[in-house]
Amino acid sequence: MDTLASMRVFRKVVERESFSVAARQLGLSNASVSKHVAALEARLGTPLLTRTTRRVNLTESGRAYHDQLVRVLDELDAIEQST
Repeated sequence: MDTLASMRVFRKVVERESFSVAARQLGLSNASVSKHVAALEARLGTPLLTRTTRRVNLTESGRAYHDQLVRVLDELDAIEQST
């Protein structure tokens, strides 16, 4: 699975606090969004989110990862826009 795509999906899930809302906005299925997040968690070897039927919450590791990830993705977006 494309790690950069998974990072962008994870960011959207966190921003929207919902797998289904993120999926709709990204034009993906709920299952695809879940697979992207699961792939990141497997790659990092730690859970990033806790999930209930009503809420998605960041774990401590997830919060630290998300904080760094936002900066990196914003920088990548700026680089792409400047070329």
